Amino acid sequence: MNSDKTPHPIRARAFHAMAKPSGADCNLRCAYCFYLEKQSLYPSSGPRRMDGATLEAYVRNYLDSSLTEDQAAFTWQGGEPTLMGLDFFRRAVELQTRLGRGRLVSNSFQTNGILLDDAWCAFLRRHNFLVGLSLDGPPDIHDAYRRASGGGPSHNLAMRALRLLQRHGVEYNVLSCVNSRSSEAPLRVYAFLREAGVRFIQFLPVVERAAGVADSAAGLRLHGPGRGEAGTGAPDGGYGVTEWSAPPDAYGRFLVDIFEHWVRRDVGEVHVMNFEWALANFMGKPGAVCHHQPTCGRSVVVEHNGDVYACDHYVYPGNRLGNIRDTPFSAMLDSPGQEKFGRDKYESLPERCRQCTVLKGCWGGCPKHRFIPDGDDGRCVNYLCQGLRHYFTRIAPYLQAMKQLIDAGRSPAEIMAARIFIKPRPA
Repeated sequence: MNSDKTPHPIRARAFHAMAKPSGADCNLRCAYCFYLEKQSLYPSSGPRRMDGATLEAYVRNYLDSSLTEDQAAFTWQGGEPTLMGLDFFRRAVELQTRLGRGRLVSNSFQTNGILLDDAWCAFLRRHNFLVGLSLDGPPDIHDAYRRASGGGPSHNLAMRALRLLQRHGVEYNVLSCVNSRSSEAPLRVYAFLREAGVRFIQFLPVVERAAGVADSAAGLRLHGPGRGEAGTGAPDGGYGVTEWSAPPDAYGRFLVDIFEHWVRRDVGEVHVMNFEWALANFMGKPGAVCHHQPTCGRSVVVEHNGDVYACDHYVYPGNRLGNIRDTPFSAMLDSPGQEKFGRDKYESLPERCRQCTVLKGCWGGCPKHRFIPDGDDGRCVNYLCQGLRHYFTRIAPYLQAMKQLIDAGRSPAEIMAARIFIKPRPA
């Protein structure tokens, strides 16, 4: 794209963009994937791929719009971003270098790892990519829902990718989805990942509702975000939660069981992002993930054709903000509609949440998961509320002890020797 035809964006307040250069295309068929169905938004007889002109427009727009003067962080996801091939990312790095004007630029992407090989890993290591590898635990748990496109298991392929990343010294972490199966085996999942050499882990809850008749007619199998509607997709009058969704109480126990094991043995050795987010919130520091912040709206998605959406979980026609080829990020991120979208996260909280003792840890969770009507004022609470309340209540004394250590200039890992432990739950 010629620079004289590229709009020069006004810098936006701090924001983050997640690019999906291959759209929803993927070489796995995970039962619980919420993004595969987004293919229906972009019908095509061929693969959905970001072309060169769109890539250059994205890099230029993002660099020009970023508020931080000295660095910019690019995130690539999907679908499966490695479907783009190495040459695409070589081109992305070249553009970042040429257009960055000396700024520090970082890259990260989330992958299932199937296409990774020595050439990929050498490139990732050379250019300091941070790789998020999707791995749900031991074979029986991982393969329960994460299946190859032909229906076969994918665990052996993910483990091959993990060994490649480790051998090449690529910086990586593991994203482990917590579903109805894995939520019942927290310590098995944690022990497996730890024994595999993983030291940075994020646990992501799987929560989806089956689409109702209206949504299905639009080609969607999953219910979009919105208020609770009893009976949607569920003949028993429930809320149509899919069978792979993590039960609220099980998700809470999952996090607590791993935390209580971790806080006795692995503080400073294994970094579980969920716990670090909780500690950041407890200390009033930045760093917590968006769904545990008071407001949102500063993390947007860029589809393969340059379309920008309000959030990864809100890729629906009504949440399209514009296109990076003709609209500056600042105009999209700082628009009245997007700012209202971000404020609504807090302003739509029911009174029960506002009075909750763990509000400043949870902040109501992701708005997409708020579909359980609250009887007090008619607003909706998070489907995971029961589990999140249990989790944040249970870990609060530990977080207080860790905060005291940090405030005193000491390592939070000293908590392992302090023996400041809560009595075990009754059997």
